[in-house]
Amino acid sequence: MVTKKRALLLIDRGGREPEIKEELQQLCVMLKNESQYQYVGYSFLEVIPPYIEEGISKCLDVQINSITVMPYFLYPGLKLKNSVTKTAKLAYDMKINVIITKPLSYHDTLRILLMDRIESVKRKFSLLEHNSVCSILVVGHGSSDKAARTAFLFTVNKLKPHFKLVNHCFLELDNPRIKDGIKNTIRDDTKIMIIVPYFLHKGSHIKRDVMEDINSALEGEQFTNIFIAEHFGADPKLVDLVLERAKEAESSVISR
Repeated sequence: MVTKKRALLLIDRGGREPEIKEELQQLCVMLKNESQYQYVGYSFLEVIPPYIEEGISKCLDVQINSITVMPYFLYPGLKLKNSVTKTAKLAYDMKINVIITKPLSYHDTLRILLMDRIESVKRKFSLLEHNSVCSILVVGHGSSDKAARTAFLFTVNKLKPHFKLVNHCFLELDNPRIKDGIKNTIRDDTKIMIIVPYFLHKGSHIKRDVMEDINSALEGEQFTNIFIAEHFGADPKLVDLVLERAKEAESSVISR
């Protein structure tokens, strides 16, 4: 049971693009409206403030008695581990009650979000073809941590029953890269190709890096029926997922 003096704090990796803060602010407002938390905020693991220490301090400023922390990550990689470790240490040093949830990974909501983005592209460009003739390429960030790749493929593979072909690729740190992903997806029988970025925010990767790699891969390519979907952003389905993860963690602590 969520108490009136509980706070919810999201920990994001962090980035300099203003859209990242804007999306997180939108998400926090939505979370506050859909929950009983006295305070909902966000912080960053790195790059720019507010850092985790500042996020916890803002929670304490409103005199809460417990903080539920959500590592707001799609992958169980090194950044996630660092955020959990740092939060746990701060909680111990500051002698405060902190409950840490699971990250976003390994939840069917992520598959649903990918399907939503694909359907949005089809509506936007009036693509009437059935999903069974569409080829999908999901672009992930990439990580040197094998656990991150496994979590990513867990979601990507759930799309396969719905489409003609489903492939994946990475922006960096893992293979196949975007160029090879596009090459592997454009085949003689490919009619429509939809590229879906598996990213939470409209950061520098979405605004520049992914598009640059896609454009470079398509230079000289004759196939033109390629459409690019949106990232996840501040989606109400993510609000539901965060609150579900929070409830799971809080219930687990209460039942001990």
